[in-house]
Amino acid sequence: MEILLIRHGQSTADLEDRHEGRADFELTALGRRQASALGKWLSESYLIDDILASPLKRAAATAEYISKSSGAAVTYHDELMEWDNGLLAGLYREEANLRFPLPPGGRKPHDTFAETESFIQFRARAETFWSKFLHRHDEGNDEKRVCIVSHGGMINMLFRCCLQLPNNSTMYFATGDTGVHLLRFNDRKRVILYMNRQEHLINL
Repeated sequence: MEILLIRHGQSTADLEDRHEGRADFELTALGRRQASALGKWLSESYLIDDILASPLKRAAATAEYISKSSGAAVTYHDELMEWDNGLLAGLYREEANLRFPLPPGGRKPHDTFAETESFIQFRARAETFWSKFLHRHDEGNDEKRVCIVSHGGMINMLFRCCLQLPNNSTMYFATGDTGVHLLRFNDRKRVILYMNRQEHLINL
C-alpha cells in the first residue's frame, strides 16, 4: 500500500496570523490555486484509489480538487481534524498570547489549558485513526494507493504513530501548503519515500 499524506492549501488564517486548529477557515485564492495545481500534479503522477480527508473546510476543499482531478471519491473522517485548540481557535496570535499566556515551563502533554485537547488526547485520536486505517487495509498489504488530506499538526502526529515515537518526542515533521509525503507499507517494512514535496507550486 502507498499513502500520500497531504496538508491543505493556504487558508485565510495563515494570512491573518490567527490560531487555526478547529476554527473553520476557508482556502484563500492562492490556496485554491495551490490545491488545483496539486490535483493536476497528482493525477499526472499517481493513480489514486481512495481519498480520506478532514471535514474542516480548508482540508475538505483541497481533497475535492484532488478528487476532481483523479476521479477518486472522498470520505471524511472527524479523527483527521486538526488539534482541538479550544478557546484559542480563531484568535489572533497576539491576542491569544495576552489572554492565554502559556504556563511556566510551557504546555505539558496532559495539559488542557484554554480548554484545548491535551497532546495525549491528540495522540490517542491519531493512533485510533491509524489503527483503524491499517486494519481496513490489512496492515498495509493491499495494493491500494490512498490519499490522506489533513493538517500540519495531525500529519505530525500520524508520523509519530507510524514511526512509533513517544508523545514527548522533540521531532517535528514540517509540511508546507499542499506539501506531499509518500509512504509505502508492506508486511516486511514501512518506507518513507519522500517528504514535503511542493514542486507543483513552482509556477504559482
